[in-house]
Amino acid sequence: MSIKNCIALAAVGLALAAAPAFAQKQYGPGASDTEIKIGNTIPYSGPASAYGSIGKVEAAYFKMLNEQGGINGRKINYISLDDGYSPPKTVEMIRRLVEQDEVLFTVSTLGTPSNSAIHKYMNQKKVPHLFLATGASKWNDPKDFPWTMGFNPNYQSEGRLYAQDILRNHPNGKIAILYQNDDYGKDYLKGFMDGLGDKGKTMVVKTVTYEVTDPTVDSQIVTLQGSGADIFFNITTPKFAAQAIRKVADVGWKPVHYLNQVSASVGSVLKPAGLDKSVGLISMQYIKDPTDPKWANDPAMKDYLALLKKYAPDVDPLDGSAAYGLAAAQLTAQVLRQCGNNLTRENVMKQAASLNYQIPMALPGVVAQTGPNDYAPFQTMQLVKFDGKTWEGFGEPMAVK
Repeated sequence: MSIKNCIALAAVGLALAAAPAFAQKQYGPGASDTEIKIGNTIPYSGPASAYGSIGKVEAAYFKMLNEQGGINGRKINYISLDDGYSPPKTVEMIRRLVEQDEVLFTVSTLGTPSNSAIHKYMNQKKVPHLFLATGASKWNDPKDFPWTMGFNPNYQSEGRLYAQDILRNHPNGKIAILYQNDDYGKDYLKGFMDGLGDKGKTMVVKTVTYEVTDPTVDSQIVTLQGSGADIFFNITTPKFAAQAIRKVADVGWKPVHYLNQVSASVGSVLKPAGLDKSVGLISMQYIKDPTDPKWANDPAMKDYLALLKKYAPDVDPLDGSAAYGLAAAQLTAQVLRQCGNNLTRENVMKQAASLNYQIPMALPGVVAQTGPNDYAPFQTMQLVKFDGKTWEGFGEPMAVK
């Protein structure tokens, strides 16, 4: 027998020996030869319903993948429930998903208060609580909460980013702050004040809060204007962000206006507020902006627009939350691809903590990277300013950890 034939036979033998191990399938709750159940809660109603497009686009993406054969031959059963941005409702919906529907894991549960309400439960049940639609700093705690992983860049880091920009460009400015009176708002505020350091004691001249049950924030804006501030840090969710932007313009206040990224959607925030009233807003990005013409010929953006046209025609393509939803779904699909045939909850978490992936809808160079001791997928942000039509980047992308 020739050496060549011996090598060929040896290769076949090795392949056959490896085949049983490779083909061995392991399943946890919600997974089988044909299906993977994924759970989600999101506010399709209530004060934060603008975020509902995230769930709609994720459902659309998984439907498209299913029509293409699924992931590793399995169809995604995506069960998305409305929690109205109410923590008690989130607890009720999550218990249903975990205990009745028996999902393999949850993804993109939205809101800091809502996720705080289920944080301990998910870790006690050892159910992967993945890619939370909130940037609270506490989601990156693999030691104490090994089953929870965020998605958004850290709110405190984002707050520091704005503070650094203010110190660099407006060192003598007077700052007014509006924030939502819960963990989400307080997290942004802490990062911002930490970033200002000792100067924060003199630069911040007025701070006011609002509740998610408030009808408007008009009176808060009037109060802030009266403080004499020439810089405004707007820490609000979409409904209130649109109100604040509109009211700032209507009362003739002209501060340098920083808007937290979670409400930087052109479609769901700036258009309702008035594009003309939004000119000059400063925020940050890490996901491609559908309103930015530079992405017109980008393959990922073309895929995004085609996805919405076919599978979610009621979703506004200009809605930044929709682009966010696709990015989160793309990262979820990557985790499942990495899982292969080992679809246990333990392996889902292991793969989620072993990412090094350029999400198609993320900005170039903004790579989702995680490790067993670091659960924060994103570490780079780009400061942007609104020009009346789209967000324009300025300065260099900055690491925020």
